[in-house]
Amino acid sequence: MRIENIIFDFGGVIIDIDPLMTVKELEKLGCHNIYKLKSKDFYEKVIFKFEKGIDTPAVFHNKLRQYIGLNLTDQQLDDAWNALLFDIPQERIHVIEQVKKYYPIYLLSNSNEIHYDLFVRDLQLRFGYREFDELFDKAYFSFDLHLAKPHIEIYEFIINQHGLNPAKTLFIDDRIENIEGALKAGLKTYHLESPQQISDIFQEGILKPELTII
Repeated sequence: MRIENIIFDFGGVIIDIDPLMTVKELEKLGCHNIYKLKSKDFYEKVIFKFEKGIDTPAVFHNKLRQYIGLNLTDQQLDDAWNALLFDIPQERIHVIEQVKKYYPIYLLSNSNEIHYDLFVRDLQLRFGYREFDELFDKAYFSFDLHLAKPHIEIYEFIINQHGLNPAKTLFIDDRIENIEGALKAGLKTYHLESPQQISDIFQEGILKPELTII
């Protein structure tokens, strides 16, 4: 069946991320239990509610301070937290601009207020877009929706919001659990695995016919 709409993930698809950079920065600041920072417990107790917009940045700061047992400033925590983000590659913005000529495109990202402020500033200063809604037909972030991948509700929200046919809508993500969540919502999916990049799956803005879409 022909793909008519495309939903892109952000981190790991459009922007490169490396969570280990945040771990290393916190280690420099005195947090030596790095295994604790790589655990599922850290995500569930500190990050999850922040990504869903339940916790404010102030609450996140306090939770992070308590979790690592260090009385660091908000700025120190923000700098460490933002260390996992790289600049948005220019070639990927160009790919998105080309793809938009042929498909309605949407962005769906698990993110938080602190990271959002940083990569929106990058988008504005380097590419001239005021916000992601100018680059995409519509951009959705978990902290704003109070929903998060891989839960089926976040995919169903976008499908219903735009009247999309899931069987003709492709979701691209680098995390297999998010792909599995999208499949439950009836979406077509493509698992973008490193070192592959979005420039490898489009030819002048059009999906390459040889792609294995599930």
